[in-house]
Amino acid sequence: MGTARYLEIAEALRRSILGGEYPVGAQLPSESDLAARWSASRGTVRQAVAVLASEGLIGSRQGARRIVLRHERRHSFAELNSFAQWAQGMGYETSSHILTRTRRPATPTEASRLSVPAGSGILYVLRLRLLDGEPAMLERTAYAEWVAPAVEELAEDCVSIMNSIAERQGIVAQYGEHLIDAVPAGSVDARMLRVRRGSPLLRQRHLTCTATGRPIEWTDDRYVAGSVTFSVSNSSDTAPLSRHAGDLSIPSGD
Repeated sequence: MGTARYLEIAEALRRSILGGEYPVGAQLPSESDLAARWSASRGTVRQAVAVLASEGLIGSRQGARRIVLRHERRHSFAELNSFAQWAQGMGYETSSHILTRTRRPATPTEASRLSVPAGSGILYVLRLRLLDGEPAMLERTAYAEWVAPAVEELAEDCVSIMNSIAERQGIVAQYGEHLIDAVPAGSVDARMLRVRRGSPLLRQRHLTCTATGRPIEWTDDRYVAGSVTFSVSNSSDTAPLSRHAGDLSIPSGD
């Protein structure tokens, strides 16, 4: 299948970049050379290259050879992917340990985000995520009560909860909202992530919903500094800003 082929090529190129075969600033081979190398059409190669451009690994200028920009573990928000999907796609070994699963009343914030009455029951899950065997992220997730039974039946070392409940129960995430900030490591963070208490952690909080907008989870993910770089791409083509000569007004930051 064409889709599988371009993803296969993208993964091979990604491994070459992350492995240092193409250092930062180096040019990738031309589309013609890549097509010949993998016995693929230029259209398929172009799709593979576009995947790497969306991840921020290479430049994406039209009509020019692509340039390697970075070797970071960059997680793009252009698509709604689980941590496991992203890590595996980037060529990293990922593992997971569910530390606790607790039924309890929702906090006011959890109730608001999950669109349930205050004090409604939720399943609270604390989970450690690792990349290549090293602690990378501590995940605190409140699952809506209707999702809880599907999560409770999963093994403690389940690599991807979202993938598993989609396959087993048909609970599929279609929409995500992300909030990103930095927080100091608390005592639990420090112990589980092997950092000093008070060390800065990159925090991503996100709400995940079904295609109908029904909330699935509200999660607080705390990453070890330097373990992951988040990528957000935007364009004036998709969100045009009006610009008028002599207009010096500054758009609001909300």
